[in-house]
Amino acid sequence: MKNLRNSVRLIGNLGATPEIRELPSGKKMAKMAIATTERYKDGDGKYVNETQWHQLIAWGKSVDYIAKYLDKGQEVAVEGKLVNRSYTDKEGIKKYISEINVSEITKTGSLNKKAESTAG
Repeated sequence: MKNLRNSVRLIGNLGATPEIRELPSGKKMAKMAIATTERYKDGDGKYVNETQWHQLIAWGKSVDYIAKYLDKGQEVAVEGKLVNRSYTDKEGIKKYISEINVSEITKTGSLNKKAESTAG
């Protein structure tokens, strides 16, 4: 319980191959999105699948792990913190983004035999 004030833990599937970038400073970053799906019964007793998309950003040694082991569709477990930022687009409109800043990520399930998780 070292940091409960801003802590996120999710298990979901990668929506696309993670995008790896190297910044002019030499730092590497990875951007990706995962989908989590919750299944429940609606008022009529029918099952409904509700999918939420979560934007992730990773830095440091986690990027090397992500580049080497993760690909579209794989199930991953993620731990990190929620961050909010804003920017102004080309039309001058202010946009807001919520992302999870990844501190740890690992593959889950039977595909996880080759790789260990990483802490960033």
